[in-house]
Amino acid sequence: MSINSAMLAGVTGLSANSQALAAISDNISNVNTPGYKRSQANFQTLVTSRSSTAAYSAGGVTAQTRRFITTQGLPIQSTRGTDLSISGAGFFVVTDKAENVSAADSRSFTRAGSFQLDSMGYLRNDAGHYLQGWLTDANGVIGTDPSDITRLKSINVASVGGAAEPTSRIQVNANLKSSTTLSAAVTGSPMTYSPTGANSMANYDADAGTGTKPDFSIQVPVSDSKGGKRTLQIDFLRSSEPNQWYAEVRAVPASDVEVGAPLTNGQLAVGTIAFTADGRFDPNAVLPAGQNPLFADYDEPNLNFGASAGAAPGASGFKWAGGLGIGDQDIRLELAGAASGLTAFDSESVLQSVATNGTAFGNLTDIEIDDLGYVTAIFDNGISRQIAQVAIATFPNADGLIPINGNAYRVSKESGTYNFKTPGSGGAGFIAPSTLEASTVDLSSEFTGLITTQRAYSASSKIITTADQMLEELLNIKR
Repeated sequence: MSINSAMLAGVTGLSANSQALAAISDNISNVNTPGYKRSQANFQTLVTSRSSTAAYSAGGVTAQTRRFITTQGLPIQSTRGTDLSISGAGFFVVTDKAENVSAADSRSFTRAGSFQLDSMGYLRNDAGHYLQGWLTDANGVIGTDPSDITRLKSINVASVGGAAEPTSRIQVNANLKSSTTLSAAVTGSPMTYSPTGANSMANYDADAGTGTKPDFSIQVPVSDSKGGKRTLQIDFLRSSEPNQWYAEVRAVPASDVEVGAPLTNGQLAVGTIAFTADGRFDPNAVLPAGQNPLFADYDEPNLNFGASAGAAPGASGFKWAGGLGIGDQDIRLELAGAASGLTAFDSESVLQSVATNGTAFGNLTDIEIDDLGYVTAIFDNGISRQIAQVAIATFPNADGLIPINGNAYRVSKESGTYNFKTPGSGGAGFIAPSTLEASTVDLSSEFTGLITTQRAYSASSKIITTADQMLEELLNIKR
């Protein structure tokens, strides 16, 4: 009967508009949820009779909810460096547990990037999902393998210990007074100064009256392989030859190193340096017979320290003392590589500056994530170290993903399988640090939808009451 079909059509209208109301209420309640994607109930007709000659029978309406997952929300600035959003396509890969995640464990996908460190140092968002990525190996290399899901690990910051960086370069900027009065050690006949003998500058002791007093000395702090502080000293003594100076490089104290003959008392390098007539350092100067330059090759002025555990040094070699337990180290001592380098003008001997790299032990102070997803640990000694790269997952049809609790999604037949990519590659979006993706809900549209849904629901209920009245009239015919 057409009246019955009309009543049933009204019932379908109530059901469809109830579903629309549920979608709208879900949208409104998540208007401030980062990364939330609005949903919408789409209506379609139900047809029960297709013959043009048959009596008409109302079919009604059905609703199917669609979620607009690929619609991107506006980025909102955040003050937290671990808050992330994706500028473009893709999803963060997350898991429900941080450790012992195997290929059999499910992965979820989300655009909600409100990540922060938990008590174990893992990056976890507000829904309790742990961020996945490719970690740095023992050699400091991040091996990305999009085809192997087992390579993805939960990103942990607490596992990053302190860091130290040994000194590998020293730049000296100083002046040696060209008119310095010659020491008696170089004016005597014969000259008593001996670069590697008892009268070397390294053996100078004012109280004991031994060695030769330097005309000028420079001390340089350096860091060893453990971040420990060591000191090198460069001593200068003016030569009787014009524009030439004797130089010795040594460790202070001498007990920090073990040296091979003819070096003595912590010496690392001994020789002569020369200057041009206008006071500039001259690495190509021709020295008098019997005198050697401080470095045989000023293009590679390296001090090569052997490790503490290494063998005893050979002739003119040196290594860190065995009791220190530190590694080998090469330090480049540049006397002509700074802004002015080493000079010999007729003004006071003075050290303008010493520039060294290397740092002492430092503690983790901050975490930074760049647009390519590289997670970098920042230490209080200025060192930074990459520890991981965030993974991005893309889908052939992201709108087909199945929503789950925590503003995340799971793979479905309609979405297609996932593809892991590094940010900014293969169609994946870039990471936007210190931002969160806003909800795609537009309140004005939702409130308008509330009004139209309410009216449609009321109209559907009116169909039922009208059909009921007509049935009542039919029942009253027999009276």
